[in-house]
Amino acid sequence: MTLVRTRPGHAATYLVRAAVTAPSLYHTQPWAFVADTRDRILELHADRSRRLLLTGPYGRELIISCGAALFNVRLAVRHLGFAPVVDLFPRPADPAYLARVAWGVHSDPTPEEQYLYDALRRRHTVRGPFLPDPLPASLLDALLEQARREGATLRFLDDPVSRRHLAALVRAAESRHRTDRGHVAEQTRWTWRLAAARDDGVRADASVLHPDRTDLAGRDYAGLTDMFPTPPRRWPARTGAVAVLGTERDGRPDWLRTGQALQRVLLHAAAHGVMAAFHTQPLELPRLRADIRETIGAGQHPQMILRLGYVPYSRSTPRRPATEVLTTRAPRSA
Repeated sequence: MTLVRTRPGHAATYLVRAAVTAPSLYHTQPWAFVADTRDRILELHADRSRRLLLTGPYGRELIISCGAALFNVRLAVRHLGFAPVVDLFPRPADPAYLARVAWGVHSDPTPEEQYLYDALRRRHTVRGPFLPDPLPASLLDALLEQARREGATLRFLDDPVSRRHLAALVRAAESRHRTDRGHVAEQTRWTWRLAAARDDGVRADASVLHPDRTDLAGRDYAGLTDMFPTPPRRWPARTGAVAVLGTERDGRPDWLRTGQALQRVLLHAAAHGVMAAFHTQPLELPRLRADIRETIGAGQHPQMILRLGYVPYSRSTPRRPATEVLTTRAPRSA
């Protein structure tokens, strides 16, 4: 396939601008898009140059991130008044080619699709405590349904025993990462200071608070644990609702499904003023991931661990521009 860096069509640009608002581990944004010159087909590819070799050696997190971007593309097509026609893994010989999205019949978006689309740029990742206000049960139930609609299962950990067990596994994994030179180097590669602003990676001051203030240990982007091994004060009441997102199987289609389910959940939450924090550290270690599946996941393969809650303020995150992640296919010769 020959690609050229030509100016893409307006529709493709519109879809990709929605796609790149998806979350990704370390904000790597590991996706690439290809549009045809007729502006009627958009391909989603994994950008394996942005794969995390230590944190995500099997590409699971990368495909989950691309799945979230795929959901945004579907949503943007609906926002334009068409039904998306999605073909997953259309070329098995090319493992990086994840999905092909074409325009289907004209169909006005539903009110739900409209408010999910409106939440695209409202959603952002939190890397610290939430407000202590509990989430309403009606919202938690709605989030469970959002995950089910994409073929995944979201489970909230209500009992203290399960939460303590999960917290211990998150802390064990994070402690291991903090003392592993390879993981530290990989995280440092994707962390930047304000003086060297980037449109990918995580700002070192993404959270100015100690990463261990809540029940679930966070990633230490600012190196605070080097100076303060333990936080001056813990805020367990500001942990938020803790949930595990899982699937029945654990292959590439399931990872792509997870990403779409995750994004639907996140957008529904954001539409109600609720944001999420991610704590996937134990899922990056096979033994700990198996432990979660057996003790907490009810036999499901755990794909994401997240906290949900209200935040006092929000901060936008720079994104790679559409021109950087979108190419067009050169016209085929007759």
